[in-house]
Amino acid sequence: MNDFHGHCLCGTVAFRVTPPTLFCVHCHCRYCRGAHGAAFVTWVGVREDTFAFDQGEELVHWYRSSPQSRRGFCSRCGATMLYVSTLSPGEVHVARACIEETIDREPRAHVFFDHRVPWVTVEDELKKVPSDDPRLERYGQVQPLS
Repeated sequence: MNDFHGHCLCGTVAFRVTPPTLFCVHCHCRYCRGAHGAAFVTWVGVREDTFAFDQGEELVHWYRSSPQSRRGFCSRCGATMLYVSTLSPGEVHVARACIEETIDREPRAHVFFDHRVPWVTVEDELKKVPSDDPRLERYGQVQPLS
């Protein structure tokens, strides 16, 4: 599969990813919901060395959302595109909605499913992973900045 490309809402910030990706999941945690103003966020995990900006990197503003994590958004249009954390070293998490083309995998799970909002019904066949799942344990350290 060839590289796939993404961009912010206004198109000023553009990036590319060289497959393979690491994962694709829907995250229901309160931090992702708050950062995106959405019921959940679909993330594509990629190795840091397979992610590159094509243009507009200087317009990406990084908000430190916790002592370990930061979220990248376009300072022009406000689109939240990226998440990086010391809890996931060597990875960049890319908002799937910023990539218009097909990628190498579909979403495989809903994570932090016990944190989901009550006003959205999820009836798909994907795995529903609660926050106490051992695979998510490292993210339990995340606390908002005061």
